[in-house]
Amino acid sequence: MNEPGKSIPPRHPSKGAAGGFFIFAGLIIGSIIGIMNDQPSIGMVGGMAAGAIIATVIWLIDRRRG
Repeated sequence: MNEPGKSIPPRHPSKGAAGGFFIFAGLIIGSIIGIMNDQPSIGMVGGMAAGAIIATVIWLIDRRRG
C-alpha cells in the first residue's frame, strides 16, 4: 500500500520512433530509380513497399522496447 505523503509518479508513455520518413524516402527514391528505368510507377510502388517494410520493422523493434 501507499504510505501517506508518498504518491506514485505518473507514468509517461515513451515516445515512439518515427518510421514514416522511410515510407516518404522510399517513394521519392523509388520514383527517381523508376524514372531512370522508364518505369516511374513501378519504382514508386516498389519504393513505397520497401519503405513500409522498414517502417514496420522499426515499429516492431520500438514495440519490444516498451
